[in-house]
Amino acid sequence: MPGTEITGFDISIFFDKTTALGQAVELLIYTFIACITTTIILLIYNRFVKKKLKNKKNIQIRFTQNIIRTLIILIAVIWVLVSSTATTDIGKVLFQGTAIIGAVAGLAAQPVLGDLFSGLALSFNKPFEIGDRIELDNGIRGVVMDITPRHVVLRTIDTIDVIVPNSKINSCLITNMSHNTKIRSVHMRFNVAYGTDIDKAMKVLRDAVIESDYSEPEWKNKDYGPVYFISYADSSLVLATTVYYKPVNATEIVMSDINKRVNDAFTREGIEIPFNYVNVVMKDKD
Repeated sequence: MPGTEITGFDISIFFDKTTALGQAVELLIYTFIACITTTIILLIYNRFVKKKLKNKKNIQIRFTQNIIRTLIILIAVIWVLVSSTATTDIGKVLFQGTAIIGAVAGLAAQPVLGDLFSGLALSFNKPFEIGDRIELDNGIRGVVMDITPRHVVLRTIDTIDVIVPNSKINSCLITNMSHNTKIRSVHMRFNVAYGTDIDKAMKVLRDAVIESDYSEPEWKNKDYGPVYFISYADSSLVLATTVYYKPVNATEIVMSDINKRVNDAFTREGIEIPFNYVNVVMKDKD
């Protein structure tokens, strides 16, 4: 129109934003723009920033990544709320002169802020890292898979993900089976019958441990643990060895694999695994 000057870009010039339909269209357009822009920014972040980080298992890096993604989405939502006429009017109706809603929002945000600051404390204090196997004082144990602004994800031995709020885990007593160690170990004992060739049994046991997919050489000596003949039991000879394995593996899985391999190897080599038995003597009553 003559005498009208348009500065910048205003999508409302294409429709009448004073009507309900115009405001709905305006909100839809702004939401679409925000979604597209947020998706592009996240894709760029994942491709050029996230992949450049070398230590992806660092808890600080993982927490910061999730914070950045949350902020990007939050900024997009705020932009839509501020830019659209429809949402601006709704905000005025809700918040203009209403202190109660602000108080309610503050109370509702307390758990979120508590989890956020607890997440910051966890990321800086580093009681665990991504991939560590931990156990909480309530008995929950698992591998740390992720940390977000709200919670920590633990994966149990049954491959079940347990979601623990940051504020909860920050106040727990944490047992970290992987803390400052490259490898874990478990001491295992095996019984063989009296009269067994001890040298043969020790070799079979050691070979079974080495063949396991879970066992690792001891990280200081770069060798698997030796097998010892440690004692005489009531009905057996006791052999023992220390099995080393990566912290990410559950002890139960490692022991199950080793026990199965040793049992099969003993059976194959004719090495008897003794078991207790009872002789019952029946007396005739005269």
